[in-house]
Amino acid sequence: MGLSISKRVKSSLQKSPGFDSVCDSVYADCLELSQHAFAGVRPYQLSAASLRLHQSLCDHHPLVKRWVPSPPTQLQIDRALRVVTRSGDTVRDQTLGTAEFKAFAVELFADAVVAGAGQAVLRRVPIGVAGIAGVGVVARSGKELVATAIGVYALGVATSVYLGLSG
Repeated sequence: MGLSISKRVKSSLQKSPGFDSVCDSVYADCLELSQHAFAGVRPYQLSAASLRLHQSLCDHHPLVKRWVPSPPTQLQIDRALRVVTRSGDTVRDQTLGTAEFKAFAVELFADAVVAGAGQAVLRRVPIGVAGIAGVGVVARSGKELVATAIGVYALGVATSVYLGLSG
């Protein structure tokens, strides 16, 4: 299927003009709120910034609207910050410039979209498998036929979610 899911989502986010404009707007808001006391966005501002990003991106980007029903968690925010800054626990005194903030947002929402898609697969597959197995028992179908139907169904759900990540 080509690109990995996270690379596919990151590419979709990076190529989206709506994503760029939302990132620029939230970045400017963060600078305003700190009264331009810093050269960029500080780590303590990222939780509120992520909430504003989520609210705005739900209106502007279909991947976020579909796969990220709630704002990213603090764990996801911290993980994205570590990836972008690559310095582990010593991020307290750092600021994120415009490019770093966009990279943070891409990392954060790509992770959130992939997590949301994974949850969708985990919700859909067991329900369908139970239904197919139930029909197989009632119809007294062979084990091989039921197993094949379950495999095809699971593959179809996974493919549907993967294709839904194209944005």
